Amino acid sequence: MAVVAILAGCASPIHRAPVEERASTTQALRLPPGAENAGKPGYYTIKPSDTLIRIGLETGQSWRDIAAWNNIENPNRIEVGQVIRIVPPVGEAAATAAASPVTGGMVAAKPVTTARIEARPVDGKAASAPAAAAASVAASSSSSAAVSAPDTKPDVKSADEPAWTWPANGPTIAQFEEGKRKGLVIGGKAGDPVVAAGDGRVVYAGSGLRGYGNLIIIKHSGDYLTAYAHNQALLVKEDQAVRKGQKIAEMGATDADRVQLHFEIRKQGKPIDPARQLPSR
Repeated sequence: MAVVAILAGCASPIHRAPVEERASTTQALRLPPGAENAGKPGYYTIKPSDTLIRIGLETGQSWRDIAAWNNIENPNRIEVGQVIRIVPPVGEAAATAAASPVTGGMVAAKPVTTARIEARPVDGKAASAPAAAAASVAASSSSSAAVSAPDTKPDVKSADEPAWTWPANGPTIAQFEEGKRKGLVIGGKAGDPVVAAGDGRVVYAGSGLRGYGNLIIIKHSGDYLTAYAHNQALLVKEDQAVRKGQKIAEMGATDADRVQLHFEIRKQGKPIDPARQLPSR
């Protein structure tokens, strides 16, 4: 009987449990691709509902570049928790910085755009004595006016910011709101022209970003992107160079409750108020 009991004990499934537990533990420990880079500068951890298009818009990059940097062949096959590179590799970064977003060729350090008149030398050298004296006199004479009439447009343009133009002629029907609305809403009629707000290269043209309808995203010099949403027709293609004022779309109401253009300016992926960057009209 003792022998039978021992044999029965040996046949018990209790002895298989550690094997199954180890298998489950091994499966649970499988890490998403790129997990070793989580938290490092220049990397992004994918969240639910993310797409490469949205990640590109939020980080100021072309979704195609992000796919190339991460060897992603199918942009629809990314997983939650996957960690991807959102800045170019070291060798590619220098080439990207030297390439024009409009032509793709090599250009001088500063992009060729319509220059703004600023109270400083263009080449960054010290001003001549007469010029410095004139600037000092002008500053002194206007000091009292500056105190009584504060600047109504406090945002200062950076050196690499394009000289923007309005993307549509209609009235502004909704303003930028920090944390709520990421751009301006411009009204109009179906088919009204939508133009590029600055020179650049089209990095997205399609309807794959939920809430934006037919969307165009343009990469400009430096760290800037612009987005044009809800169009009824798109007139440019991805990787196409465009010029400021060039017609790129027709206004519509795709993914919206009325005909409108939702327009965003983003710096390094962060939305900024277009009304403070666009010229007065």
